[in-house]
Amino acid sequence: MPDAEHESKFRLMRETAMGIFRYALAEASIAKAFARQLRSERGALRICEDLYDLQSYSSVRVISIGKAGHTMVEALAELVGVSALEGIVASSLEPASQVRGFRYFRGGHPVPNGESIQAASATLKLLQAQTAASLVIFLLSGGGSSIVEKPIDDEIPLDDLIATYRALVHSGARIAEINAIRKHLSAVKGGRLAQAAYPAQQVSLLVSDVPDTTPDALASGPTMPDSTTAEDCYRIAQRYGLLHDAQFPPSTREPFERRALDETPKSDDHAFYHSRWWTVLSNGTVVAEAKAAAERAGFVVGVDNTCDDWDYQRAADYLLQRVRELGKESARACLISGGEVTVKVKNGGVGGRNQQFALACARNIAGDNITVLSAGTDGIDGNSRAAGAVVDGSTLPRAQSRGLDPAVALERFDVGPFFSALGDAIETGPTGNNLRDVRILLVYS
Repeated sequence: MPDAEHESKFRLMRETAMGIFRYALAEASIAKAFARQLRSERGALRICEDLYDLQSYSSVRVISIGKAGHTMVEALAELVGVSALEGIVASSLEPASQVRGFRYFRGGHPVPNGESIQAASATLKLLQAQTAASLVIFLLSGGGSSIVEKPIDDEIPLDDLIATYRALVHSGARIAEINAIRKHLSAVKGGRLAQAAYPAQQVSLLVSDVPDTTPDALASGPTMPDSTTAEDCYRIAQRYGLLHDAQFPPSTREPFERRALDETPKSDDHAFYHSRWWTVLSNGTVVAEAKAAAERAGFVVGVDNTCDDWDYQRAADYLLQRVRELGKESARACLISGGEVTVKVKNGGVGGRNQQFALACARNIAGDNITVLSAGTDGIDGNSRAAGAVVDGSTLPRAQSRGLDPAVALERFDVGPFFSALGDAIETGPTGNNLRDVRILLVYS
């Protein structure tokens, strides 16, 4: 076990990392983003570069989908007034309160549930009633893929849909690959909500939990032209063995085997002629705010997002090497890394990719003056109650003194109980936001 002086330093650095994370979360809030990028005055709503005279439309409808569904609609209502809005809110969270004029659904995450199907059906019905004189405002955030869902083939039952989602989530595939398949199996994804809303004018505000290069992966791109194809889906399914070992149930496996997936709408589809899309928040915002906080704390800061979508162990090895290099140049150095790592889960326990990554780091920094925090901005890491975890040079000695085995926890994908026992799990509760993950690595002398 570390002596009292070293433990005090370790504790201080854990608190410093937590302070950087909490500051970044607060500054990357939806309310602040909307206040910066939206304006409302005398019935006119300015969204980034566009101006909408709300009084000129026969109807204005709002569809808010995702983990940030409640927060986004509340921020919009605060700007334009409750009386000007009505529509649908679908989130995986129970709202603290409801905005008048909206129907609320609590869809499932990370797999759909019955209310996911109900939300999709209600959304399609509302959109199909719109005309060329209507305006539809879509508020989209991460988690929307499972929260609002309807199979494109009514012969696919909910149980099979759930099994398909589980196979995708546990496959080790990147989020854009997962969502490519989801789009082609869905009646509401891959631009199909935009098709349903045509000929209404449409604008989508995005709180993004996907890579900046693939915005149509957010919530599986319900309102955007799809950049993926059915051929991509066949290749992805083959690459991750999704058609073998009964991973996909027969009802979703069969169209892959027959190569009979319906193609999603592309950029030349008429549904997108009067559509606009604006990213108001992304992982880049969190990274920038974390960097600013670390600099104010006296660290020389580097940013490295290279390991986005890497396997967690490979990402841990790479980022630890990078932060050690920074530590040779400064007595107080910080490395910020945004995006997500991947974990191929087999019969997992309780935990998530952030805690898996953090424990992989802990095994390589025992006794070192290095602190690593990894957490999800939505406040939820996998199937655990935690957002992530923070580790340092004292983690392994403290674990050993409590009889905890990190190798077993990693192998069983059961890292949640490990960090709960140590008191190093990060528990923010659901944040009402979703901007991917952030990793904060500190090295100090």
